Amino acid sequence: MVSSGDTGWILMSTALVLLMTPGVALFYGGMVRKKSVISTLMMSFAMLGIIGLLWVFFGYSLAFGPDLGGIIGTLKYAFLNNVTGDPSDIYATTVPHLAFMMFQGMFAIITVALITGAVVERIKFGALMVFAVAWMTLIYTPVAHWVWGDGGWLLNLGTLDFAGGIVVHINAGLSALALVFVLGSRRGFRHEPMEPSSIPLVMLGAALLWFGWFGFNAGSALSSGSLASTALVATNTAGAAAATTWMLLAWNHRRPTLLGIATGAVAGLAAVTPAAGFIHPIYGAIIGIVAAVICYYAMIAKMKMGIDDSLDVMAVHGVGGILGVLAVGIFATTAVNPAGADGLLFGGGLALMGKQLVGTLAVGAFAFGGTWIIAKVIDATMGLRVNEMEEVVGLDLSQHGERALGGIR
Repeated sequence: MVSSGDTGWILMSTALVLLMTPGVALFYGGMVRKKSVISTLMMSFAMLGIIGLLWVFFGYSLAFGPDLGGIIGTLKYAFLNNVTGDPSDIYATTVPHLAFMMFQGMFAIITVALITGAVVERIKFGALMVFAVAWMTLIYTPVAHWVWGDGGWLLNLGTLDFAGGIVVHINAGLSALALVFVLGSRRGFRHEPMEPSSIPLVMLGAALLWFGWFGFNAGSALSSGSLASTALVATNTAGAAAATTWMLLAWNHRRPTLLGIATGAVAGLAAVTPAAGFIHPIYGAIIGIVAAVICYYAMIAKMKMGIDDSLDVMAVHGVGGILGVLAVGIFATTAVNPAGADGLLFGGGLALMGKQLVGTLAVGAFAFGGTWIIAKVIDATMGLRVNEMEEVVGLDLSQHGERALGGIR
């Protein structure tokens, strides 16, 4: 039976998560050079169109359709066949099936948008669109089915992922790293200053992400009750703890920066995502603090290794997601969520930690290897990277013929 309260919360959460993608666009857009602001905004905003469309065509069905061997769903729900205003018998049984389908679609959209932060300022826009279609079909939908789809092998194993630590953040982080290895670094990387175009834009993007994250995590309770409240408080606590910790780390290193505190908040929010509905909210503070420290030094290590993950997708989302998924194995308790399991701290031993580790390694390897193959095929057929002149001029003019501010006259 449809619950009006639950339905209202899921519809609101769907809108909140949709707002995160323009938030990602602004967050990333403020961090690139002035000559590539439009192209960076476009990379995220275009996903609202192309992934939003493909999700209702076949993406939802492959991720959440009837199971085929624990690996992928069937096409029973393709083009929204059998997806109606009545609740599903399996997923979110108190809200319309259509509402659950669209809520999940927002996760697919933002996951692809997150990857773009690693390859800004040098990837062809057309090649990125082909990559997005292939990646959503071949990488995102199987992983979503493994973790969340009825019959998925990681779900059956007992791996827990409340709102996307595995499906979104580890998946995006490892895929971004593979794409960087194929594409290479920006010209002048580590030799030329690459000053962010607008720190206020970064803060605006981070604020929209934080706001939308309440829908992302609390909405994943799929009801408007106490579990949603728990997830919301854990989310805010982790974000606050990580932002403060990152600020102190940067202050100790040199000086506190707005770019740093915004990045820290995102790291904490990413880390608590898989755990938000399985832990007491106070543990969100521990997860946030640890995530800020580890992600901060991961970012520094990445720079020293010469890896041009331009806007720290792997360092923040990949590493943060891994920490959060493993934290579930420590802090999860059935006292908060009877559908979960007890972690190490609550008498569950190492059993849950082992399952979390299997999920992390399996999805990480699949995302990295699969993305590397997709990127290689695109590079060999149509080319992934713009030419030298287009990169020097900037992707705003070379790919879109637009400027972020002003015009030629």
